[in-house]
Amino acid sequence: MALSNRGRRALAAVGLEDLILESAIPMKGRMLHDLEGRTKSVPYDARSGQCIYSISRNYLNKVLLTELESYPNVKLYFGYKLISVNFDEETIAVLNVKTQKLETHQSDLIIGADGAFSTLRRFMQLIPLFEFSQTYIKHGYLELTVPPQRGLQMTPNHLHIWPRGQFMMIALPNQDNSWTVTLFMPFTNFTSLKNEKQLIRFFQRVFPDSVSLLGEDLLARDFFKTKPSPLVSLKCNPYHVGTKFLIVGDAAHAMVPFYGQGMNAGFEDCLILNSILDQNKDDVGSTVHEFSARRVEDAQAICDLAMYNYVEMRDLVTRRSYHLRKLFDEVLFKLLPNMWIPLYNSVTFSGIGYKECVANRQWQDRTIERLFWSIVLVLAVVLAYVYSLWWR
Repeated sequence: MALSNRGRRALAAVGLEDLILESAIPMKGRMLHDLEGRTKSVPYDARSGQCIYSISRNYLNKVLLTELESYPNVKLYFGYKLISVNFDEETIAVLNVKTQKLETHQSDLIIGADGAFSTLRRFMQLIPLFEFSQTYIKHGYLELTVPPQRGLQMTPNHLHIWPRGQFMMIALPNQDNSWTVTLFMPFTNFTSLKNEKQLIRFFQRVFPDSVSLLGEDLLARDFFKTKPSPLVSLKCNPYHVGTKFLIVGDAAHAMVPFYGQGMNAGFEDCLILNSILDQNKDDVGSTVHEFSARRVEDAQAICDLAMYNYVEMRDLVTRRSYHLRKLFDEVLFKLLPNMWIPLYNSVTFSGIGYKECVANRQWQDRTIERLFWSIVLVLAVVLAYVYSLWWR
């Protein structure tokens, strides 16, 4: 998983940032692999060298659960399933999976952080005027592995990308020198590869330098042991019902993984929610309303950005126009650091609202367009003047 500024700020607020970063691997940029096996490093932040971090999901979960267990006023219960919600009586019914007993509970605040297929959100969707939409893209993903002994051959401290237009493969480093590789491509491509021979031939053709890293046997085993998983993006509004029910994280705004902001946006939800609670002096009713009002548009903005970034990662990064624009942004960022912040930097390395990040980018695009046409106009005037002198 990719940890960046927004997630780090939330972890720092509970005193866990340093502990998490001890086992995280810094990634300073993208390492692009072309069809010939050549590589090119593209830094995330050429101005100040900021980086994102690769972190193990299991390790992060263990640290968070261990920290929770240290609080005397927190009790953890596992093996329960949400069965029903009564918004009028402000109660929930949960099933003890082990005993099969149904229990009814009431609380000052009930938060659903239960993922993209949230049970709490499913009940919220039954409430009139609750808006919900979901989009599945026609691409799936499948995880592969570069083992530790071969992982040492890969350039460290980078997110490796094999962009191929309509599909791509990425690799994130792990602490044991292995790499977690994820293949993203249309489901039709997955189903067309029916046996090991076809698979190896496909990889030799489109990801030639990866075959020796993955190993043919391990590649075939990983590829055929499971089916590709779907990718969903969802939006809803509001994030609360009444004064006691609230959803956060993927339950509220699941996104495709291409901006590396899913976890970070979820952690930022917690940071913002805590801040609003403090401002409202723990008035839960006011807090859940304000959280929705403040967070919905930002979360929907990053959902859209994540969808767009798939096109950038699998296709645009191979184009000269992309690198020219990136260079232009980097130069202006160095000259005008408070005025011209590149989109990726504002999303990944700042706490600027996602909606504002998008608005800034749109302003930059308009500014560049005006500059371009101004230059064209000046050149046209100069050429017209020169032409008039020539024919005098």
